[in-house]
Amino acid sequence: MAMTMTWGSMFRVSLLLLLLAAIITACFTLPIEKILKDFLLWIDQNLGRWGPLVLAIAYIPLTVLAVPASVLTLGGGYLFGLPMGFIADSIGATLGATAAFFLGRTIGRSYVLSKLGNYPKFQAVSIAIQMSGFKIAFLLRLAPLLPFNMLNYLLSVTPISISDYIWASWLGMMVMPALLNYPSISNYEWMTDYLLL
Repeated sequence: MAMTMTWGSMFRVSLLLLLLAAIITACFTLPIEKILKDFLLWIDQNLGRWGPLVLAIAYIPLTVLAVPASVLTLGGGYLFGLPMGFIADSIGATLGATAAFFLGRTIGRSYVLSKLGNYPKFQAVSIAIQMSGFKIAFLLRLAPLLPFNMLNYLLSVTPISISDYIWASWLGMMVMPALLNYPSISNYEWMTDYLLL
């Protein structure tokens, strides 16, 4: 039995391999925390009222590449205060999660399924999501059982609808920006030292 590959499947596999190579290279070569701190300082010094929008958009590539964005979440509260920092971080995290979800549901689907196929617990989660997708996704977001970025890709290969995924993710992820924004505005001196290190 010969296995044939279409141009479309070769393109998806190539794109996925290129993305994985970029992630691995970035993890081992880039000073990610320093880059994010410099980015926050640039937002503070140059963007003014456009800063929250740029901060929210910055979550998209970080989430897709599975880079922890807690530095951005802390910085959002520090730069823009609790209400605006929370809104920017919450919307940004949801946009990033949605982008990762779409990537996992389309070109990355076969890769994600190949990694999850041997886990019976994943099958149980998939069945539970089929029965009550919003509730299970919401609870998974609230409970830090799985890393945020990993959960985006896990949920992308379940039968959850895109609208349930977005709403459950947004509501379930509200806790973390609130918890990380409050200390950053209440301890101004610590955050100033942290960003300038």
